[in-house]
Amino acid sequence: MSEIPVRVTTSEEGDASASDSIDELVTHDETIANGVRLHYVEAGPEDGPPVVLLHGFPEFWYSWRNQLPALADAGYHVVAPDMRGYNRSEKPHGIDAYRLSTLADDVAALVRTLDTSVAHVVGHDWGGVVAWATAMTHPEQVSTLTVLNAPHPLKYVRDLSLEQARRSWYALLFQVPWLPERTLAARDFAAIERLFEEGVAVPGAFTDEDLRRYKAAFDRPGALESALNYYRAFGRGTVRKQLPGAIPLVGDRLVTSPSPIEVPTLVLWGERDPALSVDQTVGLEHYVVDVRVERFPDASHWVQFDASDRVNEALLAFLGEQ
Repeated sequence: MSEIPVRVTTSEEGDASASDSIDELVTHDETIANGVRLHYVEAGPEDGPPVVLLHGFPEFWYSWRNQLPALADAGYHVVAPDMRGYNRSEKPHGIDAYRLSTLADDVAALVRTLDTSVAHVVGHDWGGVVAWATAMTHPEQVSTLTVLNAPHPLKYVRDLSLEQARRSWYALLFQVPWLPERTLAARDFAAIERLFEEGVAVPGAFTDEDLRRYKAAFDRPGALESALNYYRAFGRGTVRKQLPGAIPLVGDRLVTSPSPIEVPTLVLWGERDPALSVDQTVGLEHYVVDVRVERFPDASHWVQFDASDRVNEALLAFLGEQ
C-alpha cells in the first residue's frame, strides 16, 4: 500500500476562539435514533451538505463551539448531538447499552433523519472512535470521515504497546464500578476541571464559561455513569460480538481483518496528547484505503481548542475537495 500523506502544521501566533455567541448561532432539537432520544444542536442552511460532529469524553455538543460557526458560514448544515448518555440525551441503563456497535448505529440512525441520508462524519476522542466504527459498519451513510485524536479501534487493540497501555491507565481505572463516578464528581468535579486546564497545550484554551458548562453537563443524573460505560463496554469486549470479522485475543481484546474503510478519511492529530501516542497515526493504510494525516506538534489531545483555526482550515479544505 502507498505511504500515508502526512502534513505537519504549526503556528507562532496561536489560534482564535469562537465568540461567546454560540448560543445565538445554534438551534436545539431532539430526535429518536436507534430507539434512544438524542438531543442535538444544528447550524447553517438546512439544504447545505450535512456534517455530523461527534464529541468525546468528558464533553458534549459544546466541544465543537469553535467549529460550528466556521462550518455554518461555509454553507454546511451542521448537526452536533449529545452522544447517548451525555448531557441532555437519554441515558440508558447498563453497560451493554454502550457497545461500540450500538453507538455507531446511533450515528447511522441520526444520519438517516437528514434529507440526504448521508453525511460528512467528524469525531474527536470517543466521538472519533464511534466515527471510525460508523464508517466500518455503515459506509453507505458516510460521505467522508474526519477523526481528531482518536485511534482506529481495531488498530488500537491489535497494536497495543506497553507505552500506549501506560498512557491509557485511566481506562483500566474506569472499569471499576461507582468509584470513578465519585472521584470525578468530588469537589465540584475538580478532576474534570483539572483535565481540561492541565491537558491543553495553549493556556486558556478552555475558558471559565467552558468549564462551567462541562461541569453542569455532568451534574445531570446518570451522566457520569453513562459516559464511563463507554469505557466499560469496550473494556469488557462486548464490542467483539458486533464488529465484522472480530475474534477474541487475550481475554476480551480482539483483532479483526475487515475490509479497509473506503470512505475518504482525514486524521487530525495533536502530538502533545498524554493519553494517545502519535503512533496511532502510523500504519492506518492497512485499515483505510484513502487516508491522509495532518499533525499539530504544538497542540494537545484537545486539538480543536488548541489549534481551532488550523483545524477549521484543514477540515474545510478536505470537505471542499469531495
